[in-house]
Amino acid sequence: MGKAGGFLMHKREVPGYRPVQERVSDFKPVELMPDETAIAVQASRCMECGTPFCHGCGCPLSNVIPEINDLVYQGRWRDAYELLQSTSNFPEFTARLCPAPCEAACVLGINDEPVTIRQIEIMVIEKAFAEGYISDKVPVKRMGKKVAVIGAGPAGLVVADVLNKAGVDVMVFDSAQKPGGILRYGIPDFKLDKGIVDRRIDLMKKQGVGFECGVKVGSDISYRYLKDRFDAICMATGAREPRDLNVPGRSLNGIHFAMDYLVRQNRRNAGEQVENNIDAHGKDVVVIGGGDTGSDCVGTAIRQGARRVCQLEIMPRPPEERAPETPWPMWPNMLRSSSSHEEGGERRWSAGTKRFEGRDHVEKVCCVELEWTGSGGRMECREKSGSEFEINAQLVLLAMGFVSVGEAQLVSELGVELNAKGSVRTDERKMTSVRGIFASGDVVTGQSLVVRAMADGRKTAAEIISYLRR
Repeated sequence: MGKAGGFLMHKREVPGYRPVQERVSDFKPVELMPDETAIAVQASRCMECGTPFCHGCGCPLSNVIPEINDLVYQGRWRDAYELLQSTSNFPEFTARLCPAPCEAACVLGINDEPVTIRQIEIMVIEKAFAEGYISDKVPVKRMGKKVAVIGAGPAGLVVADVLNKAGVDVMVFDSAQKPGGILRYGIPDFKLDKGIVDRRIDLMKKQGVGFECGVKVGSDISYRYLKDRFDAICMATGAREPRDLNVPGRSLNGIHFAMDYLVRQNRRNAGEQVENNIDAHGKDVVVIGGGDTGSDCVGTAIRQGARRVCQLEIMPRPPEERAPETPWPMWPNMLRSSSSHEEGGERRWSAGTKRFEGRDHVEKVCCVELEWTGSGGRMECREKSGSEFEINAQLVLLAMGFVSVGEAQLVSELGVELNAKGSVRTDERKMTSVRGIFASGDVVTGQSLVVRAMADGRKTAAEIISYLRR
């Protein structure tokens, strides 16, 4: 695919980010948009792989990446979009948020830099919106069936989109004031401009999808209400119960879960009224957790004017290059730095939190260095003798992931069973223990990537359609 030998003529080039001093003063997107001509050149680097691992091994959605790249190289943008949307409902989200496992699996990446697949995807979908390739017409044929989707996050939106295009009447319920879930409220604006979310939601409304926001199923409306009015129900509420850190001093003021912090800032940016605001201005901030949510907290705290930001990770520092235990085409174990890490702050690895200290409000985080042994999933750690250290902190943000569905009232109302991990149990048809109630995304799988939630949404929608046709 692409230009024969193109990867020998052109090196990988990415648009990059806005200057640090400029971007930390606002919440506007940090990533620069790719240039159409430059993207065509990058698409030409795609090789004629005998087996395209980017497609089969890397992409959770199974995007037909080599063919898309070839169409972009030829300037056939509409065809590229048609092929992309055949497997991906919302490329504008995945292209901005996905860590690009497709690029990690790119054959060119064995001994060179991989193709810029993510940037190519951004250009394809933005070109489609700009040129009017995307239809806003309501599907002509209707099945005469109705489905309620609970949760307007990545999985729920995909389920609704697929069902609607198949002729099912869909109503999406969400407890928040606006649809989008983590896309709107959890991910900072500097990574995903909410105008991109609004554009897609508005399009879905024009195409026939209904939204009822500010409605909590289980309290505002009952399962009986839904059962009487819909032929099937899909739970897509995500994994909402955050992992806590039960150490001495946890009850001190100034210690918050990361998502509570990020949601408040996103709501402020949107002009919504925010009670009990969490502000890092002038404070020493400690973020506990080294993942994407943790780095989002780092970037947000810097923009709020934090005096100092330190991110702690319990695991050891990854190697600079791909580790031998994760060879190509596996997702590599290696050091990754986000745009937020480029903006400032400190990162500490192999750091265990022992306790929080302070009077009424947190003042210090007391930690210890850890020594790790083993490899892969069998690693063990022990505290390093004499390695205790303290970090001043007036704000601590816990970004250690999520442990369960966290929707006790909804689960009780619907009567669905949970598995040992606290997630909703489904069978091979994506159906829960209650006939006619399906579940999709993180509520089933536990915390995962946005792109995986969307892929699961497509599978769930297909099973719902099969159920409705019986």
